[in-house]
Amino acid sequence: MNLFRSEEHARKWDGFNEALAVTVRPVAEWAEIFSSRYFRERGRADFISWAGSEEGKAEFAEFRRRANS
Repeated sequence: MNLFRSEEHARKWDGFNEALAVTVRPVAEWAEIFSSRYFRERGRADFISWAGSEEGKAEFAEFRRRANS
């Protein structure tokens, strides 16, 4: 969660790390990313098996793409 009022506010913080600047996003955007199917499926009884399947791997790849864009 972004605890800063704005990206500008975050960049002025003494502990700001430019390498992590990609993570400074609105909470709504992070909520959308983490509401992906990969995370919604965590309640499955077979989640570990599903996550290792081609379908699960594809969903994780999509999550990573969205998180890194």
